[in-house]
Amino acid sequence: MNQDTWTYLLAAGIPAALLVAVSTVLVRRRGDKAEADEAAPTTTVAEPPTAEAAAEQESARGPGSATGVDELPPLPTDEELDVPSTPGDLDIQLERPAPVEGRFARLRGRLARSGSPLGTRLLAVLSRDHLTEDDWDELEETLLLADVGAGPTGDLIDALRTRVRVEGLKDPAAVRAALREQLIALVDPSLDRSLNLAPGAAPDGTPTPAVLLVVGVNGTGKTTTVGKLARVLVAEDKSVVLGAADTFRAAAADQLQTWGSRVGVPTVRSDRDGGDPAAVAFDAVRTGKASGVDVVLVDTAGRLQNKAGLMDELGKITRVITREAPLSEVLLVLDATTGQNGLNQARVFGEVAGVTGIALTKLDGTAKGGIVVAVQRELGVPVKLVGLGEGPDDLAPFDAEDFVDGLLEA
Repeated sequence: MNQDTWTYLLAAGIPAALLVAVSTVLVRRRGDKAEADEAAPTTTVAEPPTAEAAAEQESARGPGSATGVDELPPLPTDEELDVPSTPGDLDIQLERPAPVEGRFARLRGRLARSGSPLGTRLLAVLSRDHLTEDDWDELEETLLLADVGAGPTGDLIDALRTRVRVEGLKDPAAVRAALREQLIALVDPSLDRSLNLAPGAAPDGTPTPAVLLVVGVNGTGKTTTVGKLARVLVAEDKSVVLGAADTFRAAAADQLQTWGSRVGVPTVRSDRDGGDPAAVAFDAVRTGKASGVDVVLVDTAGRLQNKAGLMDELGKITRVITREAPLSEVLLVLDATTGQNGLNQARVFGEVAGVTGIALTKLDGTAKGGIVVAVQRELGVPVKLVGLGEGPDDLAPFDAEDFVDGLLEA
């Protein structure tokens, strides 16, 4: 309160004791606000808008509210503003993701149109009347060019040679059936491809949500995959919290928050660019525990597998998360079009982050298909999810038989 104001109020007859008391209250309130600003958290939870919040904002504008001032002119009516007349009309329309069951089968046609010549070339060679050594060499070359890998290629050629010699296969239908059987065995349908979504327990014994950490290099579609996976979980009636721990790529947190808001999923993010990704991951897990959700999905910054500092940081994120809750899954996102280079990524991430499953993206593009076999053989973990398009619901659980059928229809 300045000197002029003080003199004016004294002249108006207001007691000095009352003025002193009012000034003291104002100073204390300013001090409390400064302390609250200093104690503000470094992460924020971006909640999707709700109908209740919209209704509260609407009612706060009307006459009789705590912030209303009689001297102000009346607010325009809802008709003048073209505002819905009932709170129910203010509901935010959330998207309902497509059912997960049968997604891969419905998307199999896209795999067949992906341009992969694997199935067509194998069938063309195996359907010849007499298979010479040159024919077997051609089969081997076809498999290697499809990124199947040397070891799996040798296994498949040996198995086919035995069946053709023993069973005398010549009928095209029989040849196709034998090839399908051997390819399915190579992809290995016995692997457990389900996501581990069971609740865990913290070191102190308190229950925790399932925590899924998603890793990968730049350009593989990692953040998009996290957003699509959130939709998969929502379609299965799971409650989810997203952690935007990719604090280095511009707009990565905004991108993830947009994915979440479409299906009513909150996002924990840093309040500034370049924040500590481990802190964001930790706060996301803590938020998930406090709110009692089923799953926490943590997106991480895209990393070059040959950059030791970045990989060390990924190890730090893992250590920080496990102080609050055990990791249920570590999903490595790989671009199916990268071929054998994806194997180098898989090796390093497997050593640093303990990968438990693969999410293979862009399988509907120019991917050769064989990378599924190669990466499973190299890393010893299954492909659990595949991206077969650019639509929001084009992420599907991997199915070995549907995958092979898609290749043979190409």
